[in-house]
Amino acid sequence: MSQLKIQAHHKLWAIIPAAGSGSRFSKTELKQYQMIQERTVLEHTVARLNQLPLTGYVLAIGSQDDVAITLPFSNQDKAHFCAGGTERVNSVLNALAYLTEITSEEDWVLVHDAARPCVSQNALIDLVNTATETDQAAILAIPVRDTLKRVVQGQDIETTVDRSTLWQAQTPQMAKLGRLKYAIEQALQDGANITDEASALEHVGETVRVVQGRSDNLKITYPDDLELARLILAAQA
Repeated sequence: MSQLKIQAHHKLWAIIPAAGSGSRFSKTELKQYQMIQERTVLEHTVARLNQLPLTGYVLAIGSQDDVAITLPFSNQDKAHFCAGGTERVNSVLNALAYLTEITSEEDWVLVHDAARPCVSQNALIDLVNTATETDQAAILAIPVRDTLKRVVQGQDIETTVDRSTLWQAQTPQMAKLGRLKYAIEQALQDGANITDEASALEHVGETVRVVQGRSDNLKITYPDDLELARLILAAQA
């Protein structure tokens, strides 16, 4: 088991953007509220993050969401809620703005997908240790394993992509609160394509370190991912 080396003066917060429609999963059912082992996916996700000594966690939820506030989350006394946005990045920015009102911009923030309930404790600890020891943003990621093909038109392969330097980004993604808020605001102002927190940090010239995660840190995107998550959680237990 990895040992957490975070110093006492470092406060650690988590942000879980959970306002998305999840349209790739279902037109009518939100993936974060699907049930696994008698708990919602979101409850599993929050419980995994609470394996860390969080000061608190912020759930950015949709305006029509009347489910999240009723769930028995772990460490419920540390739960905060804020309004989500139209896109994931807007939800994250809203949560960062919320935190700015109650804590220091020097605090560390982990942003984690609501539908990623299988992240391991060792991976979380490795991520936090790397970010705090280097004083740099960091993300979990895994090296790309499969041969990649670029397909531009139809189903015809244009070329094979060199995968030797490619990593598949995961979450959590970790940065200082103030740095991340500035990066997202600047990237949005510049019209940059922000696909995750790291892409916003990269846009403003911040160094982001890669911490090797695990392939079982699954993001539930399609219906058959739910059954895979059930198997992973059962195996991890």
